[in-house]
Amino acid sequence: MRNITLMSALPGYARLLVAAAMLLTLAACKTTDTAALEEPTAAPMVGQTNDPAPGFENVVAGSEEDFILNVGRRTYFTQDSATLDAVAKATLDKQAIWLNSNPRWLVKLQGFADDSGSAAKMAALSQHRADAAMAYLVSKGVDPNRLWAKGYGNDREVRDCTDRSCKVQNRRVVSNLRTERDSL
Repeated sequence: MRNITLMSALPGYARLLVAAAMLLTLAACKTTDTAALEEPTAAPMVGQTNDPAPGFENVVAGSEEDFILNVGRRTYFTQDSATLDAVAKATLDKQAIWLNSNPRWLVKLQGFADDSGSAAKMAALSQHRADAAMAYLVSKGVDPNRLWAKGYGNDREVRDCTDRSCKVQNRRVVSNLRTERDSL
């Protein structure tokens, strides 16, 4: 037995009328009114370098999102080193300016290492990195009572890998904002 669809059973002119009715029905459904209710209007873009990225127009100054997006919370190190290079200092300079302007925030500096040595060596190195970042922020005027440092060794790798460009992601200090002091 053959299946016959409704459209194929109709004569030619009736088929056209049904198709036109379906098209008109679909055209009557418009989503622009719904979209206007669901999506906030975007801030006007003027083509400047500092225009907010789409979706981040409403980041509140002084918020954790502001710190992460506009300042940066990661400081990177070379292998087996806790020495701050020029790039690390530039990141920490921006953090110090932001933290001095937003004194309500406390900061837990979390140090990390890759797997280029023993667990004990990497734990000590990660602590030295966190301490170095903390000392630098204090030297830039951040109240030391707002900061604490903790090294985690290579327990919390961003990526487990052997490639040099990948391992560098694990040699870092992450500045995490807090509203109250937590345990080390």
